[in-house]
Amino acid sequence: MGILVLVFILISLTQHGKTRKGPDSCNHGGGLCRVGTCVSGEYPAQYCFEPIILCCKNLPPATTES
Repeated sequence: MGILVLVFILISLTQHGKTRKGPDSCNHGGGLCRVGTCVSGEYPAQYCFEPIILCCKNLPPATTES
């Protein structure tokens, strides 16, 4: 089973090689790469490795008006 997942990831990376931005652009933009979905308090900003690994960034702080 693990070998099939690895093969799927490698195929996905080769098919989307030109459209991915890479983990460096995510890190420089203040995000973190995560497999699956973003955690609470984050939103998907882009892909680190499309379509599997997301670049998740923290939600901006809510502004309150007095």
